[in-house]
Amino acid sequence: MKKILLLAVFSLSTFYFSFSQPPIIPDTLTAGQIRVDEVMKLIDGNYTEAPDMDKLSTEAINAMFKALDPHSTYIPAKDVERANEGLQGNFEGVGISFQIVEDTIVVQSVIAGGPSEKVGLEVGDKLIRIDGEPATGDSINNQFVFKHLRGKKGTVVTLDIQRQGSIYTFEITRDKVPIYSIDTWFMSDDTIGYIRLIRFARTSVDEFRKALSSLQKQGMKALILDLRGNTGGFLDIAYNLANEFLDRNQLIVYQEGRRTPRQNYRSNGRGKFRAERKDDKIIGNRLVVLIDEGSASASEIVSGAVQDWDRGTIIGRRSFGKGLVQRMFQLSDGGQIRLTTARYYTPSGRCIQRPYDAGSDAYRDDISDRYKHGELVNADSIHFADSLKYKTAGGRTVYGGGGIMPDIFVPMDTMRLSDYFISLRGKGLLNSVPLQWADSHRKDPEVKTFELFLQHYDSFGIDKILADAAIEKGVVRDTEKEAQEPERTKHSDNYLRMMLKAQVAKDLFGIEYYYKVMKDSDEPYLRALEELRKR
Repeated sequence: MKKILLLAVFSLSTFYFSFSQPPIIPDTLTAGQIRVDEVMKLIDGNYTEAPDMDKLSTEAINAMFKALDPHSTYIPAKDVERANEGLQGNFEGVGISFQIVEDTIVVQSVIAGGPSEKVGLEVGDKLIRIDGEPATGDSINNQFVFKHLRGKKGTVVTLDIQRQGSIYTFEITRDKVPIYSIDTWFMSDDTIGYIRLIRFARTSVDEFRKALSSLQKQGMKALILDLRGNTGGFLDIAYNLANEFLDRNQLIVYQEGRRTPRQNYRSNGRGKFRAERKDDKIIGNRLVVLIDEGSASASEIVSGAVQDWDRGTIIGRRSFGKGLVQRMFQLSDGGQIRLTTARYYTPSGRCIQRPYDAGSDAYRDDISDRYKHGELVNADSIHFADSLKYKTAGGRTVYGGGGIMPDIFVPMDTMRLSDYFISLRGKGLLNSVPLQWADSHRKDPEVKTFELFLQHYDSFGIDKILADAAIEKGVVRDTEKEAQEPERTKHSDNYLRMMLKAQVAKDLFGIEYYYKVMKDSDEPYLRALEELRKR
């Protein structure tokens, strides 16, 4: 199975961290704590074989956290560095993203500012050997790549690269590699800009300001901020990002818990994209925020503040619903505990944490349950209790208790994924075919620039190349079923052609060009444009 993995990015948990208070350690042990200690000692002293006490203690800790909430967690010392690197904004390695195609590691992108960029690695390079060890074959997987390319800053790795039929050798000194929070920004038209933020890490606000400044220099008067699929990050980063949009002394978020006194976070009035108003109406620096069921924690803080102050329009689908605040505690052995210490509340007083008392399985399956109940395709399937009703600054009704409900609902497009499309994706053809074509045509004059690529794309015949590759892999269209669903088939085929074009653009020019192509079939994005243009 073909896989794409970014060495700079790992799946982020939906946690915020607060470091402002010292940990509270009880002076005396409870009966339950004494009982746990007693059991561990009895096992250690009396079990028939020498027990693995480290494994037992880890299992016991994990079991304790299962009895708390879905977001409190224990991280063993060996996993701490990897667990934190996505939020810190960097890691140590060579700085590439890669794709495994036909048992070969192919460079998908070269991270700007990383060690690989400095020595001249290019997109499409194939890794043949790493430190003299073969890097092709059935045994090559993601873990192999991580093990051989990651390493401490200052260490050297030698890569033998195949490029355009020739072999080149590169010696790369591992270093800190930046992990970017914003993977694309561009002008949608003469006045509307677009920024996609994929995580809330330490560098996120600086990156946002850089992108914002670039767009403003191009004439941006309105902004689409895309937080779809953004699972969150640091509380203070969420506060600082929301601060960019709000006037002085507006409450952005507050947190409160059993041992955590209420703490308010208010805007300072120095944001770079505050609303320009006339007669209490926003006439400049208009804002739309895109969210979906994958938008969580910090994404919900920002969208909740924007919604409660009527600062902008929230478009998409109901967000994840994570309103718990985690605090990081360091353990003596190097491990960490991320413990829920408070709940956070939007300016109107909403806690958007969805219920988790039905157990971890039900909590984990909530998104699939939304699909089964029809919520992702029909806003009328969403029901909130009157007890969860709140008012925005302008008097509009909003709800707590289960995510941020958008002001404008855009259903999931379930017509896109035909059986043929799913089979192509399952065989990895939507990754391998575009990459192989791009690798063979990088030097062609027709793809020298993105504009030339768009101009000549239809002449490349990539649709037929994909169809031929599908037949070779045994992917056959069910023409009888497709004839019974002509509208679905047509819609899915149009989406397939668009995605294929976007994948080729990404492989040639970088991830931001994927979105520049796909935007024309992105319904929430198109709805955002419509909303901003009608004012």
